[in-house]
Amino acid sequence: MKRIPGGWATLAVAVILLLPLVLPEALLTIFIFIGLATIVVSGLSLLMGFAGQVSLGQAGFYAIGAYAAALLARDFGVSPLIGLAVAPVATALIACIVGLPLLRLRGHYLAFGTLAFHLITLSILGEAKDITGGDTGLAGIPPFGIGPVVVAGPFKSIIFGYLAWILALLTLLFNRNLVRSRPGRALRALAASEAGALASGVSVGRYKLQVFVLSAAYAGLAGGVYAFYVSYIAPGSFPLVESIEFLIMATVGGLGSVWGAVVGATLVSLLVQLLQALGTFPGMPLRAPAIFSYAVYGLILVGVMLVLPSGIVPALRLVFGKRDRS
Repeated sequence: MKRIPGGWATLAVAVILLLPLVLPEALLTIFIFIGLATIVVSGLSLLMGFAGQVSLGQAGFYAIGAYAAALLARDFGVSPLIGLAVAPVATALIACIVGLPLLRLRGHYLAFGTLAFHLITLSILGEAKDITGGDTGLAGIPPFGIGPVVVAGPFKSIIFGYLAWILALLTLLFNRNLVRSRPGRALRALAASEAGALASGVSVGRYKLQVFVLSAAYAGLAGGVYAFYVSYIAPGSFPLVESIEFLIMATVGGLGSVWGAVVGATLVSLLVQLLQALGTFPGMPLRAPAIFSYAVYGLILVGVMLVLPSGIVPALRLVFGKRDRS
C-alpha cells in the first residue's frame, strides 16, 4: 500500500520557517493572513467535520478576539502579550453563552443562527461608539511586544509571519492529537449520527458545546494577532463574506481533515488574491475585484462539491492509499 512520505510534513514546516525571510513585504502580508485563516479554519473543520455543526459566524468570533485584545492593550494598559492570551478566552466565554441556545438548532437553522450572531456582533461593534469607536474603528492599538521590547520597523512582518504560523502549527498539532483521542472518537460518532452517539453513551450536548467553544477560541486567537498586526480594526474589517470564505476554505481542504485547513486556506486565499489582482487591470470595471471575489467563492464551492465532495486532502489520501486518520 502506498503511503505519503512522512518527510513531506518536515519539508512543509521547513518551507514555512524559511518563507518569512525571503518573501517581499506584499507577499509576506498574504502569508500572514493565510496563517491566521489556517487557525480559524482548523477550528471550523473540527466543528463541521467532526461535530457535524455548520457555522457561518466564525468571522464574528474573529472580530471579538481582535477587539478584546486591542481594547485591553489600548484602554486598560494591559501588556499586548497578555491581551493576545486573553482574546481566545474572552471569545470562548462568549461562544459558551451564545452556544447554549444556538446549538439547540440543527442543520440550516444553526447556520442561519450563527449568521445572525455575526450580524449582531457587527451591529454592536458599530453602535458602541464610546468603547469600540463605532463604524470609524479602533485606532492607536499599541504595538505587539513584551515590556519595552516591541515589534516594529522593518522586521515587524517577519516576526508576525513566524507568530501566525507557529500558532497555526500548534493548533493543527493540538487538533491532530485531539481527533486521535477518546474525545475525538466521540466527535466522529457524533458527526456520523447524533442518535447513534447518544445510544453509545456520548454526551452529545456537551461535546457539541465544547467543540463550538474551541472553534471560537481559535478564531479569537487569530483575531488578536490580526489586531496587533494591522494596528487598526473596524466592523468593516470583518464582513459577512469572510465567514463564508472560512467555510469554503474548510470545505475545499476537507472537512474532518486536520491538514485540510492549511490546504484550503492557502489555495482559496491565493486564488482570491489572483482574481482581485486581475480585476485591477486597466479597462476592468471599478467593482471587478469584489465581483471576482464573490464569484470565485460560488465557483469553488460548486466545483469542489461536484469533483471532490470530501475535499482535497481526503481525496489525496485515497489516491496514495492512506486511510484518513486525521
